[in-house]
Amino acid sequence: MGSRHILLGVLTMLAQTALGQSAQPVGRFRQPTTQVGAVVEYELTFRHAPTLEVIFPDSSADFKPFEYVGHQYSPTRTRQGQSLDRAVYRLRTFDLAPEQQLSLPVLVLRGRDSLVVRTAPAAVRLRFLAPTVDADQPPVLRATTGLAPVETRFNYPYWLAAIGAVLGLTGALVLVFRRRLRLRYQRYKLRKNHAYFLAQYARHIERFALSRSITNMERAITLWKNYLTRLEDSNLNSLTTREIESHYQHHPAVSQALRVADRVIYGNLLDEDESPEIDLAFEQLRGFAEERYQRAAAGVQLS
Repeated sequence: MGSRHILLGVLTMLAQTALGQSAQPVGRFRQPTTQVGAVVEYELTFRHAPTLEVIFPDSSADFKPFEYVGHQYSPTRTRQGQSLDRAVYRLRTFDLAPEQQLSLPVLVLRGRDSLVVRTAPAAVRLRFLAPTVDADQPPVLRATTGLAPVETRFNYPYWLAAIGAVLGLTGALVLVFRRRLRLRYQRYKLRKNHAYFLAQYARHIERFALSRSITNMERAITLWKNYLTRLEDSNLNSLTTREIESHYQHHPAVSQALRVADRVIYGNLLDEDESPEIDLAFEQLRGFAEERYQRAAAGVQLS
């Protein structure tokens, strides 16, 4: 350690000779004492001629026995023909030496030449918190058998694992019973749509019976076509009466009912004598829709 101080002293004297006695960097610890692992601040200042270009150490410098934590540079200030550079380094140590020293190098650029000027060693004392233990008389250990209160904490890993297990089981059940669930949902949709059709169809027939309005009869026929279009995924609602008869291979009930409806709607032939025939046409169309619904439900069951 002594030879190192001698070498630093020689280098400092040479640097002072080259730069002048006033151009000397100064380093000091802001706190006289520190603790193991605690952050201590080291301030580095350098007053020099404004013509000199000075470079302070950065994080790559050797701060032994300290560890670099961070630093903060201050802008250069020039007053009365003299410039001042200043930086504060935040350091910490894990060395157990009672007194620890630090000397940092400052690089001075002079044209093509450069000169390294080191600060005089600054010392900081290490403050120990643990009491001194006599090797011949070890401390007496005290046994604590009482239970200390522990705050109840939410067990996130177990809950996340349980949620993952439930989701995994649900996914497995869906994969296994996917086909059955899909068929059950299709049957549910068929039943719901069919019940809605029957209710709306009955309402239009009831309104027609009360008002004897051709508009209500036309709405009932349109509802019947739209229902079969959705049920069988066809274009039935865009077909004419003859095309519908051909589509259903001239089914007797369909042909008879649609011809009665066309005669009433387009021929405006609404007489009291035709009431039984009109009621029969409504019943035939409803029965045919029921028949097509049963066939569609059976097809879903078989698939």
